[in-house]
Amino acid sequence: MPQSLSLAAYLAYARRGTTDQTPPDTPRPEGALIWAHAVDADRADALVQLAQRLAALRPGLKMVLTTPEDSAPVNRNSKAVLRQPLPDDTIASAETFLKHWRPALCLWTGGDLKPALLSCADRMEIPLYLLDADEHLFNRRSWRWFPDMPRALLGLFTQVIARDEATAGILRRFGLADADIAITGPFREGTISLPYNESDREELAGLLRGRPVWLAAMANPDELSIILDAHRQVSRQAHRSLLVIVPDDETDSTSFQNRLSEGGWRHVLWSDGALPEETTQVLLADTHGEMGLWYRIAQITLMGSSLIPGQWGRDPNEPAAHGSAILYGPNVRRYLSSYSRYAEAGAARIVKDADSLAAAVVSLIPPDQSAAMAHAAWEVASEGAGVTDQILDLVQDTLDALEGE
Repeated sequence: MPQSLSLAAYLAYARRGTTDQTPPDTPRPEGALIWAHAVDADRADALVQLAQRLAALRPGLKMVLTTPEDSAPVNRNSKAVLRQPLPDDTIASAETFLKHWRPALCLWTGGDLKPALLSCADRMEIPLYLLDADEHLFNRRSWRWFPDMPRALLGLFTQVIARDEATAGILRRFGLADADIAITGPFREGTISLPYNESDREELAGLLRGRPVWLAAMANPDELSIILDAHRQVSRQAHRSLLVIVPDDETDSTSFQNRLSEGGWRHVLWSDGALPEETTQVLLADTHGEMGLWYRIAQITLMGSSLIPGQWGRDPNEPAAHGSAILYGPNVRRYLSSYSRYAEAGAARIVKDADSLAAAVVSLIPPDQSAAMAHAAWEVASEGAGVTDQILDLVQDTLDALEGE
């Protein structure tokens, strides 16, 4: 590709300033490492999930994940991911960053391209992939002064994946050929099936056959009164209903149990090995790592830590992956975009207090109502699975080729 005058001018400017850069404090781990950049928290969460899947397929593989300083916090964490700030877009900063981490490849999501960083990576022969290209991230006013800059930067990428046809149209106007663009849909965090004990599921399913079961997942102590008040209302209309409560912190089990005893609730404690009887009203599921079981048992799930101001919600992708209708409170700022996506598809419903929670649960007790909502949730959660699979194959193929050299 002919040298872009705009890119050359930008890089000349980017060479100015200090050349004395301090390497990152975090040491580079041994083995294969990839660099991924996310322009926002949603894409960062999707990349963390991708890293988890890659680490399962290629033990020891790590991802260095960069995000802008002003981006929202990332919800997911993983031992396979090292979080790092995005370096300044200067030649010195880019070279220091890349020489320290020595990534095998780069996955750049969204857009908002950084010329110095990407040019240095290309010069170091690091394969570059632009994923989930978004038209809104290519409208940069500064590019008016560098008219051939977008074409030059996009030409550095081995492959460009656009989220929709509108973005593909912009990429074509910047000079990319149709053969260089793949349109896949949005790259989003998707569903991961959680483990569970099948014998426990079969036993509980047999005991609870015909009973309405709803789940309060990751419940916070401050919202327990709302949940129990709602269950009392639900029980008046569906007297055989069972509420399963999973505390957000299992160390709160004693206080939860005391509250249930004080309220006169007929309850059993899962950690004691107790099973619900016909008259049991509440099952307190106070063990760790069994959410896969409870999502499968309950036809309706309230995602807790969301009903009281000051909370921020929990991940709605979990119940969506396991066939449970989703309810949530108004305080889900950390997962707001995910909940909005589910709500727009009729797959999740917001509740604000005990009355609205009880009304929502009662309306979803008929199996056809909860099943329709759960199916919509599954469709939303799984729509990005194909995109993630394609990216997974892309990374695997690239790493295999590099290891074979």
